[in-house]
Amino acid sequence: MTNDRAPLIIPDRLKPRDGRFGSGPSRVPVEALEALAAPGSVMGTSHRQAPVKSLVARLQENLAALYRLPDGYQVVLGNGGSNVFWDIAVCCLIEHRSAHGAWGEFGRKFVDAVAAAPFLGEPVSYAAPFGQAATMVSADGVDVYAWPQNETSTGVCAPVQRVGGAHDGALMLIDATSSAGGMDADISQTDAYYFAPQKNFASDGGLWAAFCSPAALERSARLTAQRWVPPMLNLTVAAENSALHQTLNTPALATLALFDHQLTWLLENGGMAFAEARTQASSGALYAWAEAKPFVRPFVADPAQRSPVVATLQFDESVDAKALTSVMRANGIVDIEPYRSAGPNQIRVGCYAAVDPSDVDALIECLDWTIEHL
Repeated sequence: MTNDRAPLIIPDRLKPRDGRFGSGPSRVPVEALEALAAPGSVMGTSHRQAPVKSLVARLQENLAALYRLPDGYQVVLGNGGSNVFWDIAVCCLIEHRSAHGAWGEFGRKFVDAVAAAPFLGEPVSYAAPFGQAATMVSADGVDVYAWPQNETSTGVCAPVQRVGGAHDGALMLIDATSSAGGMDADISQTDAYYFAPQKNFASDGGLWAAFCSPAALERSARLTAQRWVPPMLNLTVAAENSALHQTLNTPALATLALFDHQLTWLLENGGMAFAEARTQASSGALYAWAEAKPFVRPFVADPAQRSPVVATLQFDESVDAKALTSVMRANGIVDIEPYRSAGPNQIRVGCYAAVDPSDVDALIECLDWTIEHL
């Protein structure tokens, strides 16, 4: 049986100026892409020479300024993405046993990475159903606590604070991949606040960054002196190279340049206060729309746990979310499909700092129009 219904064409007057709403990678400003080909671009040059090393140094300085890094913390950069940092933590930061917040796909993947290490104890997992977060509490024999500030798969956020009752010397590792640059944090409450730049920093993949405390760097130096660790997974080697404003192996220069462009823009416009105002305006508009409509609701029931940077909405049976996202994609409004394991009949909207809140307002108008005509 064929479907002869004409495709739905959303009126141009309703559409956002930029239809990219992915939760990762995020939209990249056109002017940042154009700058890659402009005179003075570092593209096609050596990453060991002054222009690229100066770019890395500026990134490190600006990241430290954006998050008001405490004395002694180091901005460490390395090849690969945030997933690589899980393996780095397994090799260099977890001494005996770790405890993890596992209330989404990425928190669970970190647990799996630790469980596969034959030289570590069985990890403690604080799990919760998708759409909720668990409370991190101290556990016997644990020397690392780890959880995502923002779970990209579901849009659940959690506090960044040291676990009460944890023994002296326990490290706090915060996955900030989708929160860094769009959500604030007190870095003194962490020992490794790590992320990749393809979300709020409107860059591409292939790089990780971490704000490392003196305690984390000391732990890494001690453990890597005792364990064989591949150089690419050695946090101490990454820190030594970062002190020289370089990475161990050749980085993707476009990633560095795009990262620098977005970070400079954030600081010139007010820093973290500016970034948070944008992300909260965008996600707040979506949550308010969902709460006002009878056929949709925020997937995260607790407002305190709702992400300002990744908004997931749950539809009832009267709306076919798959049909809805298909119409949107055909009209140039892309990447609002849900994370594959988070649940059926959802949309997930990246509300990162590079997303203009007026585009989210236009997205809402397009959702209303499409649902009415479907």
